[in-house]
Amino acid sequence: MLDSLLSAQLLFAAAVLGSIYALVGLGLNLVYGTMRLLNIAHGDILMIGAFSAYWWFTLTGLSPLIALPLVAAIGAGLGLALYFGLFRRQLAQGLPPAAIEARSLLLFFGVSVVLQNVVAFFFSSTPRAYRHLDEVVRIGDLAMTGNRIAALVVAVTLLAGMLVFLNRSLFGIEIRALIQHREAARVVGINVDRVQMVAIALGFAAAAIAGALLSMTEQTSPFMGFRFTIAAFVVIILGGLGNIRGGIIAGMLLAVIEIYAVTIFSAEARSILIYGAFVAALLIRPQGLIGFGKRG
Repeated sequence: MLDSLLSAQLLFAAAVLGSIYALVGLGLNLVYGTMRLLNIAHGDILMIGAFSAYWWFTLTGLSPLIALPLVAAIGAGLGLALYFGLFRRQLAQGLPPAAIEARSLLLFFGVSVVLQNVVAFFFSSTPRAYRHLDEVVRIGDLAMTGNRIAALVVAVTLLAGMLVFLNRSLFGIEIRALIQHREAARVVGINVDRVQMVAIALGFAAAAIAGALLSMTEQTSPFMGFRFTIAAFVVIILGGLGNIRGGIIAGMLLAVIEIYAVTIFSAEARSILIYGAFVAALLIRPQGLIGFGKRG
């Protein structure tokens, strides 16, 4: 039993899923960290990315990997549209964080319902899938499909690039400063409005790309996003607000919990353990796995 649990097959599956969770959590971390917006429609942005990749492949026959810049642009454009249409004026009013969170929760709930039903209206609620890079690659006892390898490589590359961006670039440091202390960032001359625009564009783009990668390995449907919204919130709670490294670790941990829960128990146990990890983190270590003091 122990040998099967430590098998390379399960570890690879956890790594692929964990990289997707980490990418989705990164997007939510940027949005909530910089603006305190409770984006419960975050998983629906992933769904939009998945449908974009599906239709790209269906209509052109070209790899959805080629379409990733387009998918990212769609996600970023949707984020900027919501920022200018719903949130920019409210954020400029200097409302307390609790008021911003409460309003954004209701607004994003409406956004989620609209996105799900618009997609279901135009494309039906029938799950869709396509076959791409599904050839099996074997290394010893480990069997991997090309699409999962591609998803893992792209997600890890993007996560590493974001770490470098946030830690090495001036603009990335400004984003981290805004996450850590909004008023202090404004006092030292950071253009808060510009940073917020970039943060929401990057956050939504990350979610859309995660959806495109996921579409190569799972079915796509208008109502697939809720699971990933919950996963993203679990990731930022476990990893710590604004802590990108902690979020990556949390994404991997959450995937390990999910993969091994399904293997040891059943598919029904997955949700129990995920929510259990979420509640335990809130009760035992609400500042995250690494804590607020070590960000980035």
